[in-house]
Amino acid sequence: MTVMTERTSYTLVEAFEKLASTAPETVTLEFINGRIEEKYVPDGDHSEIIRWLQRRCMEHRPDLWLYSGECGLKVEAYRNGRARPDGVLTPEGHFAGRGEWSDPAGVLMTVEVTSYDYDTDRRDRVEKPAAYAAADIPVYLLVDRDACALMVHTNPDAKLGRYRDVHEALFGEQVVIPDPVGITLDTDILKAYVR
Repeated sequence: MTVMTERTSYTLVEAFEKLASTAPETVTLEFINGRIEEKYVPDGDHSEIIRWLQRRCMEHRPDLWLYSGECGLKVEAYRNGRARPDGVLTPEGHFAGRGEWSDPAGVLMTVEVTSYDYDTDRRDRVEKPAAYAAADIPVYLLVDRDACALMVHTNPDAKLGRYRDVHEALFGEQVVIPDPVGITLDTDILKAYVR
């Protein structure tokens, strides 16, 4: 049995950050649940979903911006992890002057859109919600293309690493994303972005 000290964990994170910073542009790496994982390049429908969500956020909350894919978050409580969500909703300018991996304080919502790969279930439905809840991010929105549904995770319990409330809405329904986001989405268009 290996016992990891805080220094050992920090060294692993440092090694990951160095590796991630030298990865080619076509590869995105994350450090989740103690493992280095490759995040697949999104397909066109995945990109359209993020574009659609950016526009809806701008319409309802022009004081906020949904950053797409380029923002790395330190999800420290979850095994000193590093995640690069498909979307990160914050006040505009929130990431100015920050490094590649930012503290999640001030992040209002993270967004993941499921991919058609072998580990999307574990990554997007299990590990990411646990990491984001442990980081105390108020809302986690999962656009689940397999289930044709949005999963709105709210009320994070940072100690337990889980969201206390999860609301599922099928594509085509109106979805309320509660405060601090405070927007309503008409999801009918999402039916066009699934296989």
